[in-house]
Amino acid sequence: MSYPVFILAGGRSTRMGKEKPVLKVGRKPMLLRVYEEALVMGETIVALSKNTPKAKELCLREGVPFVETPGRGYVEDVMWLLQEFGPFVSVSADLPFLKASDISSIAKAFDGRVSLTGVLPLEKVPRDLKPVAYRGYAIVGLNAVALEGERFFELSNSLLALNVNTPEELKLANRIAKLVGR
Repeated sequence: MSYPVFILAGGRSTRMGKEKPVLKVGRKPMLLRVYEEALVMGETIVALSKNTPKAKELCLREGVPFVETPGRGYVEDVMWLLQEFGPFVSVSADLPFLKASDISSIAKAFDGRVSLTGVLPLEKVPRDLKPVAYRGYAIVGLNAVALEGERFFELSNSLLALNVNTPEELKLANRIAKLVGR
């Protein structure tokens, strides 16, 4: 069974100071970079909120399907999506180096019952990055969401550790984009 992919693009972007989904990495808004990779997997919908009016404008202009969540916070929005749509794969809009193969690997392992939290072993994380770490893993913004329990799912794309949250991380992402030609 395949599950829809929701791109989470409704956050407040407090560390960045402006709407992250519309910021460009390599001449393309991060939201569109993620959407193009996710679309390869099938049904892909952007989850927006009142916090992201520019992202909504971008979706309308580009013909990208979206839903509007309550926008009260990450966990609340994920729970709202789960209640409204059932199990799904989620990806943060601020993962500019996400690949369709990353989504495919977690989607294939997802049974629709137990949530999967995408992680990278800390030794695979490039040294310049400072990801959220837990029990020897970097937590990345690619997950499969269900109602029962949760387990880690190890990914291999080391650039998933670059979740663009700050102006410094945006500069780094643009330098990497030039190096990798994306």
